[in-house]
Amino acid sequence: MALPSEEVVAILAPIIVYWVAAGVYTVLGRVLADHRLHSREEEEVRNLVPKRVVVRTVLLQHVLQAAIAFAVFNVKREDRRAADAGTGAATPAVAVVCCQFMVAMVVLDAWQYGWHRLMHSSGLLYRHVHSWHHRLVAPYAYGAQYNHPLEGLILDTAGGALALAVTGMAPLTAAAFFSFATLKAVDDHSGVLVPGNPLHLLFRNNTAYHDVHHQVRGGRCNYAQLFFVAWDKLMGTYVPYEVVRAPHGGLEAVPLKKKLKT
Repeated sequence: MALPSEEVVAILAPIIVYWVAAGVYTVLGRVLADHRLHSREEEEVRNLVPKRVVVRTVLLQHVLQAAIAFAVFNVKREDRRAADAGTGAATPAVAVVCCQFMVAMVVLDAWQYGWHRLMHSSGLLYRHVHSWHHRLVAPYAYGAQYNHPLEGLILDTAGGALALAVTGMAPLTAAAFFSFATLKAVDDHSGVLVPGNPLHLLFRNNTAYHDVHHQVRGGRCNYAQLFFVAWDKLMGTYVPYEVVRAPHGGLEAVPLKKKLKT
């Protein structure tokens, strides 16, 4: 069954944003070499998976994500039609959209923190699922969604579906929110501290914060993903850091706690 154009936008927009943003950050990483957390040589030497495999795996996740989103929108359409028939379709007010954004951010953050931490604390889940993502010791932009397919399904797709269900966002609102969340995920993994980056001014959970988690000694801290650091602080998994000049000439995120659990 064909979907209305707004729902097609909601399905495709985050995928398009992912690859466009990844391309932009890749170019910025070349132009702003002094602002990289990892040199291009480190990306080749330290990471445990070839970039062609990363691209292929992310494309597979996007196909699965689009297929599930298609099914979800088909299921929700009849409910929405019934509601529109009773009240008349209307464009959500700005205040409603802002509220939906905030609630969706909290829901998605809580969901991803819980699952992310579980995937580290469970040896079975880490070895067979989450360890895929940590093959990227030196993260880069288009590896943001390099995950085991099961992890992509649970953390990203199911988490997004939950946020959508809780907030009741209209398709275009969902398109805007998930595009923003995707952009944030790409930025978190970009490995580039772009000067004046508004995402870094708005969120303490940023590129350097998440880079600490990807470090070999950081796998038991800074689990929070996307927006807030509150869950890490509440649950005792928060580790502060400082950004210093690195031997490769760029930058480095250095944890301020000397002993991190491994």
